[in-house]
Amino acid sequence: MKNVLPRFQRPLNGISEPRTEVSHWDKAMDAYDAKKFRMALLETINYMNSTILAGKDTSGDINFVQNQGSAEIQVRIEQETFSVKAPFLKITDATNKVALYRKVAEINFAPLTLSQIHLRGEELWFEFSSPVALCQPYKVYDVIREISVFADDYDDDFVEKYKADFYQEPNTQPLTGDEAEKVWQQINDILEDYKNYTAFFKEKRWNDFQWDITVISLLKIVNMPYTHGTLRTKLQEYVNNMFNNSIDFHHRIDKGTNFMQELCARSREDFLKDMYHADAFISLKWRSSVQILQDEVKRFENTVNSYVKNNDNFSLCYYLQFNFLYMLYNFNVEEHQKNAIYSVLEDVSGLEPNMAAPKLLKVYHAFLDGKDHMNVASTKGKGFFAKLFG
Repeated sequence: MKNVLPRFQRPLNGISEPRTEVSHWDKAMDAYDAKKFRMALLETINYMNSTILAGKDTSGDINFVQNQGSAEIQVRIEQETFSVKAPFLKITDATNKVALYRKVAEINFAPLTLSQIHLRGEELWFEFSSPVALCQPYKVYDVIREISVFADDYDDDFVEKYKADFYQEPNTQPLTGDEAEKVWQQINDILEDYKNYTAFFKEKRWNDFQWDITVISLLKIVNMPYTHGTLRTKLQEYVNNMFNNSIDFHHRIDKGTNFMQELCARSREDFLKDMYHADAFISLKWRSSVQILQDEVKRFENTVNSYVKNNDNFSLCYYLQFNFLYMLYNFNVEEHQKNAIYSVLEDVSGLEPNMAAPKLLKVYHAFLDGKDHMNVASTKGKGFFAKLFG
């Protein structure tokens, strides 16, 4: 096998992810400090997703429903009370009730910290309520994020594991026939590259690079905006484990390898059942800014400089590939920043490391030089991409 970089093709466009608006957070904190608690609550929601309350009369009681993946988040704001609910599951005769209730009780202790899952008749609901005067912005953000994340993550998993039913048919949009074919081809390419590169690294006895190709493969799939359901939950679990330095490095490689083998054995149908478009109340990624991303790339500046000094283009290329993908996994970046990463990963696909390294470094230094990066991003004419890749 020729020593070239793995292929990359940017994902298809999904439904736009909500963007956090920092100005609303500042207004929320100022309002709460001034004891304008209702205003603080409304501005916190605007911070998470500024489209939800746009055009609505917010002077009286407010009720709205917003989907988060396959979950439905119901919010009610009265003059004195704030509540969030999410219908979760229906219990049926086929449900393994003892195992399900035991798991729900466990979840109510951890990871849930503010909300709780309640049994209402034969239905399970995520619920939280509080006086408006106690709705500190951090608390509101945390509870909405908590319910949104776990209601969406657990519903598919519990339907599969415990034979419960969805509370209602998830309000999602399936991929079109053409989209499904393109997505399946992308997944096939990722898995084919994974198998070829793991065999190549094994032949060369470059065992540590098994971690790199595993992480790169996982991130390519989980970063697809239409990856949902139990597939996304498992991908997130393994990505987080692969980056968990408290776990032995070689144990992480072994666990990641086993999961990749499971993915390679999945059928087209198994993959595509968890691939669909879905709305979101809140982004699951962290807020980003030029400064935040600059700080992020500074975190691995010493390692990059070490590879450059030693002329180790091979290690440098893999290191920057997975770090760029990991940035997209963690941060809700601006569209031009996302496209900069997508473009360079496509540009270096199939190149030898000595040809790919300068291209990857060019983008890395654009992020590292935060002020110039922002200036370039906002220029007219040739614009960001021409200056960055020209």
